Amino acid sequence: MPPPETLPTRARPHRLSPKKLLLSKWTAVHPVGKEKHFVVTRVVEPEAPGVTIESVELQAVHSGRSTTLPWRSLSDRSHWHRGWL
Repeated sequence: MPPPETLPTRARPHRLSPKKLLLSKWTAVHPVGKEKHFVVTRVVEPEAPGVTIESVELQAVHSGRSTTLPWRSLSDRSHWHRGWL
């Protein structure tokens, strides 16, 4: 895979920090159940101290339904866009 500087803008992964995810806004590229706008409402802390954060809870803006997913999956631009589009 070429270095990120040479990839087209759409193919570059988002640079994310789990510490800055809380209350961040996301748009699903392929909406599920007509829901595409989400907010990170919780960063799921691991039970063991010193272990890295693995998942976040996203809440759909329209319905209020929540789902949990690995936080690193938000860096995949084929599934998520940062902000609301």
